[in-house]
Amino acid sequence: MISKRCKYAIKALIHISRNQDRERPVFSTEIAEKENIPRKFLEAILRDLSNAQILYSKRGKQGGYRLLKPTDQITLVEIMRIMDGPIALLPCVSLNYYRACDECVNEQNCAIRSVFLQVRDANLAILKEATIASLSSSPKNTN
Repeated sequence: MISKRCKYAIKALIHISRNQDRERPVFSTEIAEKENIPRKFLEAILRDLSNAQILYSKRGKQGGYRLLKPTDQITLVEIMRIMDGPIALLPCVSLNYYRACDECVNEQNCAIRSVFLQVRDANLAILKEATIASLSSSPKNTN
């Protein structure tokens, strides 16, 4: 299950992508209101996305948020890793956050691990294909 933080990040990016053709950047207050996201929580999320080079942010009256990357290059797997960390359900199958399971004696012969490697690979295949562009072109209801 993804966190609310991750879901809100995706919703915010979709909102920005749908409004990026305007002359001015998108304000966090607008995103919070239109997407029903608590403003303070959203600001922390947007800060993390800016630090990860997904968004450009500018403070002040002429400020707001713009995407730094094309929407077809922002994948859900990237956003999920920024917001929540590992995608894998077990640490021993994680590509970026690998850690041996504490109780495991022989990882290579673990029946549980072999199934969750398949789950990880299937999830990654779907999440790498899903982009902010593909989500932005779907109907506006992002709940």
